[in-house]
Amino acid sequence: MKLVIQGKNIEITDAIRDYVNQKIEKAVNHFQNLTMEVDVHLSVARNPRINPKQTAEVTIYANGTIIRAEESSENLYASIDLVADKIARQLRKYKEKRNHKKNHGKPKEIEAEVLNEPPVVEDLIGDRTPELPAEVVRTKYFAMPPMTIEEALEQLQLVDHDFYMFCNSETGEINVIYERNHGGYGVLQPRKTNGNNSNGASRESGTKSQAANA
Repeated sequence: MKLVIQGKNIEITDAIRDYVNQKIEKAVNHFQNLTMEVDVHLSVARNPRINPKQTAEVTIYANGTIIRAEESSENLYASIDLVADKIARQLRKYKEKRNHKKNHGKPKEIEAEVLNEPPVVEDLIGDRTPELPAEVVRTKYFAMPPMTIEEALEQLQLVDHDFYMFCNSETGEINVIYERNHGGYGVLQPRKTNGNNSNGASRESGTKSQAANA
């Protein structure tokens, strides 16, 4: 198993490295046959007086599946303890689902919601001045093999996020599956249009707003 430890605004000392190795190896010990690579990202806020949280994030690459967990606390070692326990639960859940699929075949289809395109709003910002983030704080790259909506839902439940972007194997399009505020899951799918759409930004913003309130 390959273990990679990275830090942001923190020096990865030998003591921290040894503690991460001890905790993460214990967490994945019973899943060695599933685990190919483990990435650990430790970070602290630039100004601890404003934000004392210290975060431990673990991403595991297991046979084409990404399993992720993240925890924060005011103590880095406590965060490592919490995330190790969480990733162990995620791995156990993943293994149980794999075994269930082997024994019972393909799971039944889920009911996914496709959001309808909202009316075009001509002026979304009024007299406000649009502002972009000062900088891109992090960029992530990941493989996007085609998968069904059912497989994307399983992946969403493993990555510890409230949404998951995937390539729909039935349409070849990029979709987003997300947790709805009032329970259940929704799927964002692109609507095909004829020609160029000059109101693309407005439509996109409207769709995101609708998704957030769904």
